[in-house]
Amino acid sequence: MKDYQIQLDELLEAAAKHNASDIHISVGRYPTLRIDGRLVPLNKYQIITAETAEGLVSALIPSEHKEEFLLKKEIDFSYNYKDKVRFRVNVFRQRGFFSAALRVFPPKIRTLKELNLPEILETFVKPAQGFFLVTGPSGQGKSTTLAALIDLINHNYTKHIITIEDPIEYMFDQDKCLIDQREVGKDTLSFRRALRSVLRQDPDIIMVGEMRDLETIATAITAAETGHLVFATLHTNSAAQTIDRIIDSFPMGSKNQIRAQLASSLLGVFSQRLIPMPGGGRIPAFELMLATPAVRSLIREDKIYQLDLVIETSSDDNMISLNRSLANLVHRGLISMESAEAYSLDKSDLKLLLGR
Repeated sequence: MKDYQIQLDELLEAAAKHNASDIHISVGRYPTLRIDGRLVPLNKYQIITAETAEGLVSALIPSEHKEEFLLKKEIDFSYNYKDKVRFRVNVFRQRGFFSAALRVFPPKIRTLKELNLPEILETFVKPAQGFFLVTGPSGQGKSTTLAALIDLINHNYTKHIITIEDPIEYMFDQDKCLIDQREVGKDTLSFRRALRSVLRQDPDIIMVGEMRDLETIATAITAAETGHLVFATLHTNSAAQTIDRIIDSFPMGSKNQIRAQLASSLLGVFSQRLIPMPGGGRIPAFELMLATPAVRSLIREDKIYQLDLVIETSSDDNMISLNRSLANLVHRGLISMESAEAYSLDKSDLKLLLGR
């Protein structure tokens, strides 16, 4: 019988060695890594057969999850490889075959400076209460940015931090903070249930891995209103879209109330993308909206369509649009014009900023 654990360990080592962000196991293909946003097949290995895929997946799934996978056909969990690298794993079936996608999380939590993120983000760890959102498409570094912010608090303030994640991604070494990390499915049944009880657990800071439904969003905003600093992520492309998404989650009769709550509790929205650099690696481009009086007023008055203009004209308040961030990276020679256009949400505006 083949030792699939050894084969699996080799793939995990290869991902760590090549600084990959993801590993893909799929029948009929070579094992594949995602490096700097690009899929790279590992041609030195054999093409994955149905037998190999089942063996690798079986080696990957913890014993307590195997029956659940067979029943539900797909499952999420975390996998810690020799305390070197942590993975968020999704195991699923496709065309009847076993498949897996693994997201890589390095053991060391990098600082904002190491991540090339703006220094102003440090200001969002200081308030005693409020709501700060990190947004962007999947795989663009939202969890890594949140981890950097939480770890900054951990090393500089004495706080009780509770995280609610699915699954736990980065493991924090407690320093000045007391940190409780709760995993959906393992430590709690759902984000909703965990958030309902978190206010009885004496937190100063709450981190919500993902806001997936109306009740989670509503409870997170209420927590921010009632004296807690709340960090959360959302799969949206811009600050304006984020505000729209939150408000549109609520029924018509509640929209005015949620606008008022959001306007009073919001600290800011940070939307990011990881852009490939010509020499290898990726660098973040971002949009930052701060909850200035003007922004709060627009949210309260349901004039979300004006937020983009406020961001673009508020550089003195340290706001920045995604296009301006992309243009800055192009001017510094860190990314190509083609890459900037690929990630821009308004290519004509980008060309104006670049003088083209």
